[in-house]
Amino acid sequence: QDIDGVGHKYYLELELEDVLDKDRTVNCTAEVLYHLGSTNTAPDVQFTVEGELRSTEAADQEFYNRIRSLEKELVAENIPDSHGNIPQELEPIHLLAWAASGYVIWQNSTENTHFHLAQVKHVKQVKRSDEDLQFDYVVLLHEMVSQEVIPWEVTVLWHPRRGLRVSRDRRQPGHSPG
Repeated sequence: QDIDGVGHKYYLELELEDVLDKDRTVNCTAEVLYHLGSTNTAPDVQFTVEGELRSTEAADQEFYNRIRSLEKELVAENIPDSHGNIPQELEPIHLLAWAASGYVIWQNSTENTHFHLAQVKHVKQVKRSDEDLQFDYVVLLHEMVSQEVIPWEVTVLWHPRRGLRVSRDRRQPGHSPG
């Protein structure tokens, strides 16, 4: 729908798959408004989810305790690897990157882009004095329209009770279109 002087609004109906239980899905409806002439404004998104996905509370707490108990900060590269494999112990790290990338994609998308998380190129845990876990990521976002692969730095703060927050994100300079 074209809204004079404002932008273009899209009405979507989609099915969300539970990441932890692939057989479980819920329906979702959304309205997305892209503002006219503004590439610096994230689209407005309103959504409704019909039903509930499986609770991740126990798995979240287990992951949190495991990472907090590490003697050395977690460091990993190339998730998934060149064969598409993700080691089971790194699956939560990949899921956090996926969620954080969703935020980056939302903040930087236009009607003419189609981003997709291709890979976590690098992740490093940063020790903090508070209760949050911090991960500094370099993710590769594949822009499907231009076929460009864009390295993006993303700092993620996470706690099981407060959820995920992207505290910093920056497109890495000096790369050329793919």
